Amino acid sequence: MTAGRTGAAITGTLIVLASLSACTASSPNSESTDEAPSTPTATTRVPRLVDESDRPLVAFDPCLDIPDDVLAAAGYDPNSEDNTDFAATHYTMLGCSYDGVLKFPGVAAYALTVRSANFDWAIELQKTADNGDDVIPSEIAGRRALLKTNLSLPERCGMSVETSYGVLIFAQVLFGKGGTRVPEAQWCTGLEDTAERIVAVLDDFESRTR
Repeated sequence: MTAGRTGAAITGTLIVLASLSACTASSPNSESTDEAPSTPTATTRVPRLVDESDRPLVAFDPCLDIPDDVLAAAGYDPNSEDNTDFAATHYTMLGCSYDGVLKFPGVAAYALTVRSANFDWAIELQKTADNGDDVIPSEIAGRRALLKTNLSLPERCGMSVETSYGVLIFAQVLFGKGGTRVPEAQWCTGLEDTAERIVAVLDDFESRTR
């Protein structure tokens, strides 16, 4: 209750006590002053960045909405978080990157970037075509997905997943030990599992904010 409403309630109580010697029922002809209880209204969080287009707002923010325990379970250090937002006049990408903590044969280090974008699936398909990516269509939790590699970007693997407002984009990069390049067959190791864990968070987020 606000200060204004509290003061009004106290004043009303003093008036009643001054005019009555005991609690009595209101007269049948008296007019009720009770207000109907207010109904809570859902609020939409304003994204940290907003572009100048008419595209949907970026609802799911990887930097704010992925729990630390989910990142840790996927093999990443939540404390290594680094901002990778990108804002243009015609679209927005909110994102963060994380350092890996697991040990793999032949891999000295690895990292993950998760970006949430408000351009649609058709644009994401066009981007992969323009980049010359090798694409494997997939599906995660009933959502359209793409697994992407590109020989011009060795030791990297990407995954795109469709969302209600745009696309969730994952990018994994590996670094071989002693300057030795990680074999192409290992570039996507673990990425689908990571994406599935984070998409499960996205599913819960979208169900709560519909």
